[in-house]
Amino acid sequence: MGSIQLTGLVIFKGDPGYEEAIKNWNPYVDVSPLVFVFAQNSQDVSNAIKWARENEVPMRVRSGRHALDKNLSVVKGGVVIDVSEMQKVSLDRKNAIATVQTGIHVGPLVKGLAREGFMAPFGDSPTVGIGGITMGGGFGVLSRSIGLVSDNLIGLKMVDAKGKIIQANQSSNEDLLWASKGGGGGNFGYNTEYTFKVHQAPKTATVFNIIWPWEQLETVFRAWQQWAPFVDERLGCLLEIYSKVNGLCHAEGIFLGSESELTRLLKPLLNAGTPKETTIETLAYPDAIDFLDPDEPIPGRSDQSVKFSSAWVLDLWSKEPISIMKQFLEEATGTEANFFFINWGGALSRVPSNETAFFWRDPLFYTEWTASWENRSQKDANLASVEKVRQQLKPYVTGSYVNVPDQNIKKYGKAYYGSNYERLRKIKAKYDPENVFRFPQSIRPKF
Repeated sequence: MGSIQLTGLVIFKGDPGYEEAIKNWNPYVDVSPLVFVFAQNSQDVSNAIKWARENEVPMRVRSGRHALDKNLSVVKGGVVIDVSEMQKVSLDRKNAIATVQTGIHVGPLVKGLAREGFMAPFGDSPTVGIGGITMGGGFGVLSRSIGLVSDNLIGLKMVDAKGKIIQANQSSNEDLLWASKGGGGGNFGYNTEYTFKVHQAPKTATVFNIIWPWEQLETVFRAWQQWAPFVDERLGCLLEIYSKVNGLCHAEGIFLGSESELTRLLKPLLNAGTPKETTIETLAYPDAIDFLDPDEPIPGRSDQSVKFSSAWVLDLWSKEPISIMKQFLEEATGTEANFFFINWGGALSRVPSNETAFFWRDPLFYTEWTASWENRSQKDANLASVEKVRQQLKPYVTGSYVNVPDQNIKKYGKAYYGSNYERLRKIKAKYDPENVFRFPQSIRPKF
């Protein structure tokens, strides 16, 4: 072994703690790395990058263990640089700016900010790491009001391919800041700190959850798609339809306004089918966030392996895509399958597509679909079912979300980044000319 030493909490294969370190949220992605480095600071990350290069082993960076496809945040026989023990947050209340280390989970971060009277966007799981979600965009039910997670990023600290610690903000390395707002995690370097603008939270917010009989999914979906993308932008709403076996069909969301106003806005949805349960309540803002993002055990390990795919929807779905969805949910053979939708528009659509690396500004809504299994014998059938839906939906959707990646997508540059891909390739060439940070579907440098 060469001159560089690994620092931080270093766990080699065979060391105590290794079996625990291997576990990711999605067992489908688990592999056996040579060594985990639980970095305590940027210098540990720098040393690990130099060590990996000196010893010619592959490396990956991991934040919340939520990678959804293989070999993205873990790598067989390589170094996994895990930033999850770096969780410091400092809040500048006067300027409404939060500086956060990249290992903190989104749930604790947004809940901590909520208790301080501030609002920040989050996705649909509290155990996702802020490190990864930020780089790919990051959206949820508050995004129509305050944008993507990445839209709120104003600076970062990154360790580059030479192990040098650099900053990117409005006045230095602006191209790197642009690329980090949606250009995908781990492409340019390994981030150790983010600076975000945060928003004054309202005192209260109104949350809702509506549950329908599964059999009414077509009626519910039609009503949702005709309403959700066009409704008041203070209202964010997701729709989840699980497999027939599970039988759940529900819409959930938040409205930054009163209960009476929300009840009026929800009419088109409440009048669809016959909801069997409706919850609408105004809560103190921190409680509203708890309602939407209830705590999960850390690291939020799922019992089942899951395969995802995702896309954007620019035009309302006709009966064909709706029947493709229904058939997939009726025929699901594993432990679970679902379709997830979230409405677009508002703050999300006001940013021009080339102003940040995140390209997909004009959809009506986002969708993802999943299949999961516990039993290995069901793996191939479930992988095939997700891919079959992707092929069938092609005429009705466009692109894909880099934070919900699917390695079956061959022209992934265009799918994830649209016409921003060429610019991202040039920025990649500038910050990682030797393509040190490469992984499945990473950005290829272009000189």
